[in-house]
Amino acid sequence: MKPKPGSNRGGVLAGGNWIVDQVKMIDVYPQRERLANISRQSEGTGGAPYNVLVDLARLGAPFPLAGAGLVGKDLLGDQILEDCKRHKIDARFIRATADAPTSYTDVMTETAGGVRTFFHCRGANALWDGKDLDFSKTKAKIFHLGYLLLLDAMDKEDKKFGTKAAALLAAAQAAGLKTSVDTVSEDSDRFSRIVTPALKFVDYCILNELEAGKTTGFKIRKPDGTLDTVSLRHAAGALLQCGVKELVVIHFPEGGFARTRDGKDSWQSSLNLPQKYIAGSAGAGDAFCAGVLYGLHEGWELQKCLLTGVCVAAASLSNPTCTQGVGKLDAALALAKKFKPRPPLEPEF
Repeated sequence: MKPKPGSNRGGVLAGGNWIVDQVKMIDVYPQRERLANISRQSEGTGGAPYNVLVDLARLGAPFPLAGAGLVGKDLLGDQILEDCKRHKIDARFIRATADAPTSYTDVMTETAGGVRTFFHCRGANALWDGKDLDFSKTKAKIFHLGYLLLLDAMDKEDKKFGTKAAALLAAAQAAGLKTSVDTVSEDSDRFSRIVTPALKFVDYCILNELEAGKTTGFKIRKPDGTLDTVSLRHAAGALLQCGVKELVVIHFPEGGFARTRDGKDSWQSSLNLPQKYIAGSAGAGDAFCAGVLYGLHEGWELQKCLLTGVCVAAASLSNPTCTQGVGKLDAALALAKKFKPRPPLEPEF
């Protein structure tokens, strides 16, 4: 049966990883058996749905927000549910289990430059299979799922759809929702096996350049580390060929790129931020995603969606946690006037 999206849908439902980040600022990342000094520590949100929804709430999104997933029956799980209540995020689809602890990550962030390294406990997220998520009970317009490759039960094989995540995305589309996915950055060969099957049931695919390259096999960085815009565009095209229905967005420190199903390309440079402004980059990708989803939900032109993405990412960079640097939308957009975008990205032909 063909889905009927309907004009009465509104809001973002995000499911997947619910994580508490323990962010530790360190002077240097040490070699084995060496010491690093922790200068300060903070606690924050982690995981695609948690970060994106809190970012949208902090931006002042004028539409409903809801989460789905699994936390432990412990203090961190209670903390996540209380945080959802504080940000007016509907948590009816977030269950608590006694079978695993709430997922957490130790984020080691180097004070100079904000480079971070993650030590992750998968916890309850590994058990979430989405079977309790009934899309007939939501009026959300967009379902955002992440992170693929970091949801053990979702990454398992499904005989009909390829993976359990693909099956869940197919169910969301069948119920009339637009679907969006994100994946985790890992150095492995699992991308084509786990990410590719899901793309047939995705409307908006939002990845960074590493993830896009790993999924499609293109090297998006040249040997000197600069962006290969030809490979970038090929990767976007390959993702569309894998089945993405409407839009591929690829983000990277230099900015963002989008290609639509009808072949329209859009480029947006990131903001020219001074080094002292950057406190940590842990949440920048999800912040970019939140900005783009905000615009897509509201029906903005694609160029404005990308600009909003880089501005929200820039706001996120001002704080070592994933979401506490993000404020109201107007404040994020004002960063483009204060710092100005970098020179335009020049596509190579």
